[in-house]
Amino acid sequence: MGNLLKAFSNPFYRTSSLEILLFFVGWGIWWSFFQIWLTTKQGFTGAQVGTIYSFGSAVTLVLMFVYGSLQDKLGMKKTLLKFIVVCQIFVGPFFTWVYVPMLAANFYVGAVIGAIYLSIAFLAACPVFEAVTERLSRRYSFEYGQARAWGSFGYAVAALCAGFLFTMNPYLIFWTGSVVAAVQLVVLAALSPEKNAALTSQYEVQSETLKESKTPSFGEIIGVFKLIDVWKMIVFVIMSWTFYTVFDQQMFPEFFTRFFSTPEAGQQAYGVLNSIEVFLEFLMMGLVPILMRKIGVRKAILLGCAIMIVRIGGCGLVTNPLGVAIIKLLHAPETALFILAVFRYFTLHFDTRISTTLYMVGFQIAAQVGQIIFSTPLGALHDNIGYQSTFLVISGIVCVASIYAFIVLKKDNESVEGQPL
Repeated sequence: MGNLLKAFSNPFYRTSSLEILLFFVGWGIWWSFFQIWLTTKQGFTGAQVGTIYSFGSAVTLVLMFVYGSLQDKLGMKKTLLKFIVVCQIFVGPFFTWVYVPMLAANFYVGAVIGAIYLSIAFLAACPVFEAVTERLSRRYSFEYGQARAWGSFGYAVAALCAGFLFTMNPYLIFWTGSVVAAVQLVVLAALSPEKNAALTSQYEVQSETLKESKTPSFGEIIGVFKLIDVWKMIVFVIMSWTFYTVFDQQMFPEFFTRFFSTPEAGQQAYGVLNSIEVFLEFLMMGLVPILMRKIGVRKAILLGCAIMIVRIGGCGLVTNPLGVAIIKLLHAPETALFILAVFRYFTLHFDTRISTTLYMVGFQIAAQVGQIIFSTPLGALHDNIGYQSTFLVISGIVCVASIYAFIVLKKDNESVEGQPL
């Protein structure tokens, strides 16, 4: 409790936590029900849903590198965040008057237009908010995991509310997203503790400020692609974190709601489960940094892999909603371990000045590549053999990825070119 009170006394922590909380509320309020909306309200097949996710991943893949490069150039400035939030304000009008009519008129054109907008406003935006928060945490003396935890808390609250809003009127979740984005824009414009010289001098870490003063060149940013260790991470992430979206967003929501007598009961139950899960993730975000200090970064990543294998494989074996719900809650420690440990792996072994680009390329973009590779084939596989058999296939792929990670990941005391533990 003392550490938490100390964290709240830091205005940079409070501001960063509020900003990332609002982002995840505005995204989670509709994203948590996107797959259910596509299947139950728009009537798309598993293969079509896979195509929509694949298109989104393809656009996001390119945009993430653009966003990452821009943010590394901007450093601490929040110009890009403000642009993103302005785009998010239009999510309600877009889904109501643009996306649905275009999907009905021409599925592929609608899917492409949707992919472009959703990537600009949300899918490529999430890691930008995370990367800016992580960078601020190193410079202004607070724990990134404790700030990122508020994003999970916001998503949990949003998912719970979405379950009820969706059964009232599906479009309410999108319009609520617009309202939250408007609030977010006000917060970004109004709260700027970094402009207060007294606060800056009190909380600033001079060594990090010195690093940030040397803006990376475009050549250094592009040089990320020449690093063999980054490519090793890309292969690992493609075979593992990819399934955060393919399993958790593209498949699990409808799979879980099928256990219930009516779609409405299933949707509300899923909303409650999702919110409990992400609330647990909120707690784990605060605990995982402590765990990483005890077991190390490499072991934390491998532990995340083991949990993913058990969670996805378990959903393929259990045949009742309570059992599936309990196993699904393992998503909480798994997500915290992946997000925090992989980010820390990059800031430990690589130059922190290009941390946003590294996180985008080595983690987020790699996952998008994986989604392009796996979304449509696994969607078609589910259409043919069912959800649970498909889950066992996914679990097998992650098992192979874990063995690969055990071989290629650097130990914590090897090649420490970033911020030491």
